[in-house]
Amino acid sequence: MIRVYFVDDHPLVLEGLRSLLRYETDIELVGHTRTGRSCLSFLTQHPADVILMDTILPDISGIDLCAAVKARYPGIIVLGLSFFKEKKYVCGMMDSGASGYVLKNADKEELLRAIHTVHAGKTYLSFDASEAIREETNGAAGRHPHLTRREKEILPLIAEGYTNPEIAEKLFISATTVDSHRKNLLAKLNARNSAMLVKCAIDNKLLV
Repeated sequence: MIRVYFVDDHPLVLEGLRSLLRYETDIELVGHTRTGRSCLSFLTQHPADVILMDTILPDISGIDLCAAVKARYPGIIVLGLSFFKEKKYVCGMMDSGASGYVLKNADKEELLRAIHTVHAGKTYLSFDASEAIREETNGAAGRHPHLTRREKEILPLIAEGYTNPEIAEKLFISATTVDSHRKNLLAKLNARNSAMLVKCAIDNKLLV
């Protein structure tokens, strides 16, 4: 069961989300709020797996709220949900730790696909969000950085959402070594976090 929480200051959007998801057998709607402060307060007492988070809220930006949630609760997955497709919003959310970004014009099928994808530890970007990220990473996309044999082994596992200890177990190396390779990959692809790393790797045709 995926416990989903909404953060959005538009009553119609909140009602629409509830209507779309309330009868899904593998999704539990654990609550909603219109402000970032209420979201942080809720999380101190209640668990959530995935938060659908607007980029603009009355008291704090979704970008700052996402960073605060990930700092306090790194296990909670944030999925950006917005009317805005400009790269400053998409890249801002991804840089703050969001695992995906979906526009509010998405249909039910795409929204469910996004929730299940990020809950599985992968990254989901709607088409327009992906294009915004592509603009941000065009400079890196024109180059093909050299990866070591071990980095080529680790990169697909990162894309699949495996943690450092899980990758270490699969490759029979230490988690510290994996962390070192992960940092090298971030530097080589000029990525800020794992989600951006995967997108940059796709743009560089390093993942198939």
